[in-house]
Amino acid sequence: MYGSSKRILVVDDDPMVLRLLRRLLFEDYSLAEATSGEQALAILPEFKPDLVMLDIVMPGLDGYETCRRIRAHPAGHSIQVIVVSGKSSREEQMLAYAAGADDYVVKPFDPHELRSRVRLHFRLRGALASIASASHHGQAGSDPVLSDEFHRFQAMAHDVTVTALTKVAEFRDTETGEHLVRMRSYAQIIAEELSRNSPYAKWIDELFLEDLYRASPLHDIGKVGISDAILLKPGKLTFEEFEIMKQHTVIGANILDHVAFGAPGVSFLRMAATVARFHHERFDGKGYPVGLSGEMIPLPARIVALADAYDAITSIRPYKTAQPPAAAREIIRKDSGTHFDPVIVDAFLRRFDAIVSVQRQTEDRFPLVIGAAALRPEHLEPTSPFKEFATV
Repeated sequence: MYGSSKRILVVDDDPMVLRLLRRLLFEDYSLAEATSGEQALAILPEFKPDLVMLDIVMPGLDGYETCRRIRAHPAGHSIQVIVVSGKSSREEQMLAYAAGADDYVVKPFDPHELRSRVRLHFRLRGALASIASASHHGQAGSDPVLSDEFHRFQAMAHDVTVTALTKVAEFRDTETGEHLVRMRSYAQIIAEELSRNSPYAKWIDELFLEDLYRASPLHDIGKVGISDAILLKPGKLTFEEFEIMKQHTVIGANILDHVAFGAPGVSFLRMAATVARFHHERFDGKGYPVGLSGEMIPLPARIVALADAYDAITSIRPYKTAQPPAAAREIIRKDSGTHFDPVIVDAFLRRFDAIVSVQRQTEDRFPLVIGAAALRPEHLEPTSPFKEFATV
């Protein structure tokens, strides 16, 4: 072990892997090592790692069960878990994420990318710490005699938290900050219209609008768990790569669920986890990761799905020009009832002029998006009118 306050527990039964990870990480982190799941769980309470790097195939407890038990530990919600495994199939990665892993690195790994991923997770921990701090102040702020000034501070703390988390996502993704600004504004305009004139009005109060404003920029935070080889790939993804890419929804929800567990008084985090998980579901049930349909898809995710899609259609990509607003409006109108909730499409159409006004005020300074962060038209059905513009 070394002097850094950043602690990593490395769990692997292969001495060569332990030696390599020790050489890569010892200068910047305090390390502990375990050669089995049982040994890792025994070390956990005393060492109190910030991050666990976990193999899957080990004697005794495998990595999946070890990960589940880490998550069940009293401090497990605040520990980042990176699975480092020679298993590379989609099914094995899905099992790891289902067990609570935050990231998945396939052996043999690139040393530079591995160090980058570790640094990213410590940045994420810093963002989570700011959330815990905001939550603590928020609980203190429940006393009704506290001033409006305190509540303004609490709101500011939450906004800083959102900024910290989105900056973590931007560290991996090449989408511009302007995309998040526009998409959040579009979602807010649509939600406000729904609150005034729709069957959903009774569900959309001031708190819903506030939570949606903070939650919507976090919709793609799960991309922090997708490898650079996939996320930044300039060409077409293979079927297997796209299946892995789809997991950004589950990864993002897991991250935000962990954050929400540590900050139970911060309601927008629960909404953010829901949006992250379900914003690629389709109204006709042909989306992912679950295949929900209709009003089974949570309302915030349905709103963000349309807002995100409109910005994608009207943005430049390496293989397409940006569509003008009128063309984008027609594409979304035609996908009403298939890709999008018809009630939300109607609200979008009624407030279209306001959305275009926001769009013109927040044009990208650096509009190109590369790699798997870009739209992937090849992954939709050939007959879909949204095929040319769909997001992953």
